[in-house]
Amino acid sequence: MSFNYNNSTFTSFAVYADVTERDQTLFQANEGLTESVVNGMLAKASQRILTQLKSNDWWQEYQFKRNASLNNDPRQLPEVDPAKIKRREQEFKDLNIYFALFEYLLPMVADFGVETSAEVAKIKFYKDQYTALFNELIQAGDFYDFSGDGTVSTAERMPVKINLVRTR
Repeated sequence: MSFNYNNSTFTSFAVYADVTERDQTLFQANEGLTESVVNGMLAKASQRILTQLKSNDWWQEYQFKRNASLNNDPRQLPEVDPAKIKRREQEFKDLNIYFALFEYLLPMVADFGVETSAEVAKIKFYKDQYTALFNELIQAGDFYDFSGDGTVSTAERMPVKINLVRTR
């Protein structure tokens, strides 16, 4: 698996080099964004992504359909195990990068007093990218290896059709 582990403990979906590949200019202009700072923010972002997955209705339904011992009790839902994410690894890496950029890294260097600030525009861009990709992953529902056998079988996939509602 290409995710970042430290002594067999999950750290994050991405690493410093993945972020610098995505937005090199951010690091050229901001020397304070060191590798240790970025890796720390990626770890925080990864944990936040796992929390968002667990709190999503898709996860609840996915678990209840596969584990009757949960008795449809949301309090008994298991944590999302990143080691069981066997498909769409690149998408999870991208999610991690987008979240870390818009939530942690760009706000550290953005000038919110200037509406035309490039960093402020990037925050909105990366947040939109994150939201779209997160929704795409949930709709596909084909990334989690429930049985832990190393592959995501057809029975373990649970695509979702999200009905978009127009509000006025």
